[in-house]
Amino acid sequence: MDEIVITAILKPIEGHENEVYNVLKSVGEASRKETGCIQYDLHRSIEDSTYIIQEVWQNEEAVKGHINSTHYQEYRDSIPDFITSREVYKMKKLD
Repeated sequence: MDEIVITAILKPIEGHENEVYNVLKSVGEASRKETGCIQYDLHRSIEDSTYIIQEVWQNEEAVKGHINSTHYQEYRDSIPDFITSREVYKMKKLD
């Protein structure tokens, strides 16, 4: 089965950049320990406060396990208070 690549783009509410960073750092640390996680990297734009998460998962089953994990659910519950937008792209590599 093909690896799944996920890119998430989050824009913090002004003044809440540190809260967003702390939530993303915490979920990233836990996610990297999950079965099927190949890569989980957090980036911040050098032009503004946009955060980008780049993830690579072994397969769709690993993604489903991630989405059902406690740390992911805690992230989803807490992050809306601190962001203006969240875009997620789930993709597969073409070559």
